[in-house]
Amino acid sequence: MKLLYIKITDPKGFRSLQTGFEYRFRSEWDLEEEQGFAPFVCAGPNGSGKSNLLEVLAAIFYHMECIYLANKPDSFVYDEEANPNGFQGSVSTPDAFELTYRFNLIDKNYYTPASAGVAQAGRTLAGVTEFRDRIRPVEIHISKELGKHPVVTQTDLKTGEQEELIDGQKIRKILPEFVLGYSSGENEILSLPFFKMRFVQFDEYWDALQNQLDYPGRPESRLAYLDSNFSQAILLCNLLYHDRETLKPFREDVGIEEIIKFRIIIRLSIEVSLDQALGFSRGENPRPRKMQEVGLNHPAIEITETGDESRSTYRANLIELLEGEEESDKLISRLKRCATCSYEDEATDSLYLDYYVTEETKQAFSNNFDFEVNKSPIALFQAFQVLLMLNLFSVSDTLKSDLYQSDSLYVSETVPTLASDERIVRFKDFWLKKEGVEEPVLLKSLSDGEHQLLHSLGLCLLFKNTQSLFLLDEPETHFNPNWRSSFISRLHDCFKGAGDNHEMLITTHTPFLISDSSPDKVLVFNKTNGIVSVIRPDYNTLGSSINKITMATFDKRETIGGHAQSQLDALRRRFEEGEDKDQVIAEINRQLGDSVEKVLLIKTILDSMEGQS
Repeated sequence: MKLLYIKITDPKGFRSLQTGFEYRFRSEWDLEEEQGFAPFVCAGPNGSGKSNLLEVLAAIFYHMECIYLANKPDSFVYDEEANPNGFQGSVSTPDAFELTYRFNLIDKNYYTPASAGVAQAGRTLAGVTEFRDRIRPVEIHISKELGKHPVVTQTDLKTGEQEELIDGQKIRKILPEFVLGYSSGENEILSLPFFKMRFVQFDEYWDALQNQLDYPGRPESRLAYLDSNFSQAILLCNLLYHDRETLKPFREDVGIEEIIKFRIIIRLSIEVSLDQALGFSRGENPRPRKMQEVGLNHPAIEITETGDESRSTYRANLIELLEGEEESDKLISRLKRCATCSYEDEATDSLYLDYYVTEETKQAFSNNFDFEVNKSPIALFQAFQVLLMLNLFSVSDTLKSDLYQSDSLYVSETVPTLASDERIVRFKDFWLKKEGVEEPVLLKSLSDGEHQLLHSLGLCLLFKNTQSLFLLDEPETHFNPNWRSSFISRLHDCFKGAGDNHEMLITTHTPFLISDSSPDKVLVFNKTNGIVSVIRPDYNTLGSSINKITMATFDKRETIGGHAQSQLDALRRRFEEGEDKDQVIAEINRQLGDSVEKVLLIKTILDSMEGQS
């Protein structure tokens, strides 16, 4: 996908972005000139609105996903007439906006006459050529007026044919394949729509489990916030699927060679209350009146009788829909087939899966977890995504309902944090081989910067072959200057050979990222009197010096720190007040290291001495 234009028409604006805020990402000329991958780099002072642009894009696609999801949580209190937005709980989404982007629509099983000369491989049968798919570039315009349902218009760029899309399935086909959020540190600004979507995805599975419905083994929604909870899953998927050349960005800086072994621990059941147990039923059966009916009718509930129903204990098997000996597509069964060994611990009612990684292990994962395109790790990631979502089981329905309708930046703080042994799924004993280190190293032993680099580059490698929107909020905060200067290069390495169907926005305070970007890809934010504006630099940023960018973009004209600058200013005043010039120069050389500012001050003093002579 390629973003073209966004405008906020909600009278309340969105976060720090005022009503009427708009930005045109590309012109028709820019689209023709673009070649290969290049992210948009959003720069500017703190509080200038950079992160809010990423959040509003995430919020809009969260809004669109929620409207057209087949499985909506009861907590949404969905009512088409009462909620023209499509769902209740949109207070963290602008109620009026415009968004335009390009998208490659893929028509599956497309047939065309053999004489048409379409340049895709196929086979001819009775004068008809069959193709696996046809790519149709389209332009999508989403317009939402205040209090009304969004209007989605699709324009075929080859024929010029325009169509207003009504059918939800058609609309879902032109939304990004994935919307991926990542933010370093404790910044919660970007996470809110993604955080809510996790509970939507959890409720989708929980509803299927309670009612024994079919579950595909992956979330219906495509929004994913890849925070530290997913770092091990992301790294595993990449190391198990990609070859040495593809993993070059991992080796260049962090020195990761390969994975040696790891363990996955899955709790098979948890104790639930009587009220929770009564929520389970089978299929269309009515809610049971007695606990014994649940035990007889529902395979996910186990009752330990004591003779007194008030003292009986009830356990729910949360992974019941994911395991099974006969159905080869069940998630847990596939993980077992890939394991070197596995066993169940009756004392903790947990399943232990141990993996000693060889080429055969990698082939087993490839055979059991594939996603349309051969050797894609996305299916395995989605399996981990489902399992990790189960760790949200402790959140009550009341709290979830509050979270869906919240616009707070601190919703994650209200969610209970489980101890390691209380989680449904966790990774353990993750050992790696690192370049230049003789003994294996634990993943946990890596530094913050190493974790951050593996995480940010890992999600790019993972989704490189999809039409996805990547939203990275300050992904380089823990990097040393060398890693910051090479980050854009590493991103280019990750997307090498992947086409140009994805979009990425990065917020940063790092001049290096701007120096590696052309002016049409740099968005400079400024906030004056509460009004956020975005402009492109008026100079060629690509290859510009760090000093030039620091002065022009961040209004920082000194090349030294503030404390050093104050000392230099004090020495300047001593010179201006008539102190012995040789003595002042000696003090400057003694106190301060080399800098442009130091050289200029000494030159000023020497020039004055020469003038006196």
